[in-house]
Formats: sequence, C-alpha cells, structure tokens
Amino acid sequence: MSFTPGQHTLPDLPYPYDALEPFISRQIMELHHKKHHQTYVNALNSAEQAYAKALTPKERIALQAALKFNGGGHINHSLFWKNLAPASSEKKGNGGALKEGPLKKAIVEAFGSLDNLKKEFNTTTAGIQGSGWGWLGVNPSTKRLEITTTSNQDPLLTHHPIIGVDIWEHAFYLQYLNVKVDYLNAIWSVINFDEAEKRFAEATSGSTKL
Repeated sequence: MSFTPGQHTLPDLPYPYDALEPFISRQIMELHHKKHHQTYVNALNSAEQAYAKALTPKERIALQAALKFNGGGHINHSLFWKNLAPASSEKKGNGGALKEGPLKKAIVEAFGSLDNLKKEFNTTTAGIQGSGWGWLGVNPSTKRLEITTTSNQDPLLTHHPIIGVDIWEHAFYLQYLNVKVDYLNAIWSVINFDEAEKRFAEATSGSTKL
C-alpha cells in the first residue's frame, strides 16, 4: 500500500462538542479538537512533506523531532476522542459505565476494583511532571492491565493502549484551573468503557487498532 506524505486529516468527534458537559466543557472540547489537534495535524503534514523533499541525512534528522511530536499528538488525540462518551446519567450515553465482561474481570484481577484502578491511575497521572498522558494499557508479554505514563505527545509503545487521558493543561485548565485531580476525578464519568472493552479484546487477541 502506497503512502502519500502530508495527507492526514482531523477526525470528526463521535459526539457534539457539548456532549461531555458538565465534566468537560464545550469550550474546552472545541479548542482542544479544532485548535490543538488541528495544529498537530497541520504540523505533521508539513513535516512529512519536508521530509519527503529532504536531500541529505542532516535535513531528515532535523525533522525527526517534529515528526515524533506531531505524529504522537495526532495518534494520541485520535484515540482520546474515541475514549470518551456522554455520561450515562447525564446525556443517556454510555460514559462511565463498566459492564460485566472480560475488561471488568481484568480490572478486578489487576487492581481489585474499578475504584482502586481510578485511585491508582489518578495518582500516577497527576504525578506527571509537566505535560504528558496517563495510560491504562495491556502489557504485551503478560496480557495484564498496567498503568503507565508518557511525556509530552509521546505515543504509548510499551503497552497496547486501552484508555488514555490527556494531562496537558489545554485539556482541563479553562474548567479546572491548576487542579489536575479534579479533572482526573471528573473524566471517569465520561470514559467510554465500551471502546475500552473493544481495545482490550483486540489487545489480548493481538489485533490492536486505533
């Protein structure tokens, strides 16, 4: 399959911009999606086009940081939007609702309960110095769920991503100011566990996709 550099596009959200309120505001979602994610897409396309035209190894090396940063930003945010859904109690969505099934069983096996997962995840993610992402992922060797983090816009490469949470200030500051913990507590009400269940099935069967 051929690859044409610079052809990435901003994916549509699978819900309206105000669908995650009151947990994530419409203003945040619009800025985050239409401004921040679009910027990563634009910069990734530009970097790919420049890389394709580069004539020397030195020129290509100079572009690698931009490719990694913006490529990671595009990958992570494309996953993030699908990781969210309107809250089951607020918008009649499925956000925050973990059903009986393989994912719930794996969470209980790894953490004891969903509440314990939330506490450990929030503590680990809130401890990120600067900007980054908190992840619940499947260890490819053990097939067990583990919590990990990545810096800046680095994608998760050590695990199969099941749930990813953006801890950059643009993801929460307009609503939660500098209180990361309030944002992390709130976001569990709009985590799309149905999507997480699909990712868990793909990860444990060896067919993970974005």
